[in-house]
Amino acid sequence: MPLYTQLPDEIKKVDVVVAGASSNLPKGGTAGCIVAARLAEADPALAVLVVEGGRDNADDPSVAHPLLFMSHLAPASDTTRLYTGGAEPQIGDRRLAVPAGGILGGGSSVNMMQYTRAQRHDWDSWEAEGWSADEMVPFLRKLETYQGPGKAELHGDNGPIFVSEGNYVAKRPQDEFIKAAAQLGYPEHVDLQDLDSNNGVQRARRFVSAEGVRSDTARAYIHPKMKHGGSGESGGYPNLHVLVQSQVVRVLFEGQKAVGVEYRGNPKFQNTPIRSVRAEKMVILSAGTFGTPLILERSGVGDQAILEAAQVAVVAHIPGVGRNYQDHHLMMYTYKTTLKPDETADAIIAGRVDVGALLQSNASILGWNAQDITCKLRPSDAEVAALGSEFQAAYERDFKHHENKPLAMMAPASAFPGPPTPDMEPGQYYTVTAFTVYPYSRGHVHIKSSSDPNAPVDFATDFLSDPLDVKKHVWVYKKQREIVRRMPSVYRGELPGTHPPFAADSGAALILDYEPNTPTEAVKDIVYTPEDDAVIEQWVRDKVGTTWHSLGTCAMAPLERGGVVDAKLGVHGLRNLKVADLSIAPENVAANTANTAMAIGERAADIFIRELGLGAS
Repeated sequence: MPLYTQLPDEIKKVDVVVAGASSNLPKGGTAGCIVAARLAEADPALAVLVVEGGRDNADDPSVAHPLLFMSHLAPASDTTRLYTGGAEPQIGDRRLAVPAGGILGGGSSVNMMQYTRAQRHDWDSWEAEGWSADEMVPFLRKLETYQGPGKAELHGDNGPIFVSEGNYVAKRPQDEFIKAAAQLGYPEHVDLQDLDSNNGVQRARRFVSAEGVRSDTARAYIHPKMKHGGSGESGGYPNLHVLVQSQVVRVLFEGQKAVGVEYRGNPKFQNTPIRSVRAEKMVILSAGTFGTPLILERSGVGDQAILEAAQVAVVAHIPGVGRNYQDHHLMMYTYKTTLKPDETADAIIAGRVDVGALLQSNASILGWNAQDITCKLRPSDAEVAALGSEFQAAYERDFKHHENKPLAMMAPASAFPGPPTPDMEPGQYYTVTAFTVYPYSRGHVHIKSSSDPNAPVDFATDFLSDPLDVKKHVWVYKKQREIVRRMPSVYRGELPGTHPPFAADSGAALILDYEPNTPTEAVKDIVYTPEDDAVIEQWVRDKVGTTWHSLGTCAMAPLERGGVVDAKLGVHGLRNLKVADLSIAPENVAANTANTAMAIGERAADIFIRELGLGAS
């Protein structure tokens, strides 16, 4: 398989173009790599071209070693791009920036590698033929080599993506979290990712091999088709071409039929003029929740009013393009601990340990992502009632009788998640990353420019625009705090600046120096007043952030319901134009979204292979 930074002049047409394969961290490149690889496998005569906005990820230690994933958020990183919205009054007039992957493999190459699957309800709620939970199980199995507990019929044992515990675990905080959660009524599950289990905790599995190496879709699906990753030499698939460091500008049409794409060099890496390549059979957009709708709009596909305002000729009036933006609303709460240096990632994140020396010695801790627990949790009836009658009515309508649906998820991290602040003591920390799922709030992303992929966009998360989403976080804050307070050798008090600033005379006031190893039976639930709840609500509005789980902007639904693609992933009213990434999700999922994106890639490949007359994948 050839890999290029500039496409040779003789390649003017191919059969299939997979366009914009990693414009977006929410797993655009994740699905695109899978689709391209499966199409190339299906027919050696089928010429497939991937146009990739970022560079190759081969031989990059920050990709291969899980513990280095935070380096992709550094300001100088060339593996990510930020999509920044305007000031939003409901979140303190802040402008949220959502990181987006800019490397072969997309989000799967730079994410936190947590293996969580969508629930049965999630797939079924899409109400699309061929996409129910039972219909998706074969594709969920196909993608993975799963090394963990659970029913064999629900997990794969021969797929390209490795799922395991990895080679490193901080067992003490893992055990203590599980025991503390059980005291509050949340049991440990054997397999919380079996589509049906809920309301409990599990020892985390990750997209990491047993040897401690990240398992991403570029390395799992694309690189094996090369003799040497990134060398440009053919590895038995001369029909598969990968063009990196290049951006798709727009799709080309003849009437209502997609016939190719225009692309240019990504200015971050190279400056090359706009060129075009023809697609004889199919154009597949896999640029993710941001990239795909923006490519569509630059191509003349979207809401007519938006297109005309950007001076784009209308090819198809599809009002749903760029709407229905969703993300999981993230909050992080940090605690002081008595954990040892080898039980957190703080020394590495804070620069107290030489990463080069760790790489030289191939230290096992490099195979860790510092997140050893995953949770899917629901509140009790009494806790729901305490959030008010409006929230209670919504919960009873949308959750109570759907026991498969959690209200929130948690992924505790054995570290302070970022560079230490000037007033922080050097040491070990423990952070609960908690995010609510199924948001009521909806945002949007639209073009402002007709031709520049790097131009500012009209983006609004609309996080917390529905006050019910704030109420969820009031419950989440209280619940995670009670769990951590019952972790005797971990909890030493809350870290100021990462928790709501309760009044000093409040029963909820932060504890700054808690006696370690206090017996858990001595811990009593904190009683919060309405004033305390108001403090939590304001803190959430001031601090809420992205979980990098964006989806929904090209929803798979009928046109009259705001849909952009049909159940076969074809863009409504257009021929030979497909979408395969998380933008197709019409409803949200209770999961870190990497696994969902991978399953979309496998299901999409099967659809396209059948439509191209190549048989089942």
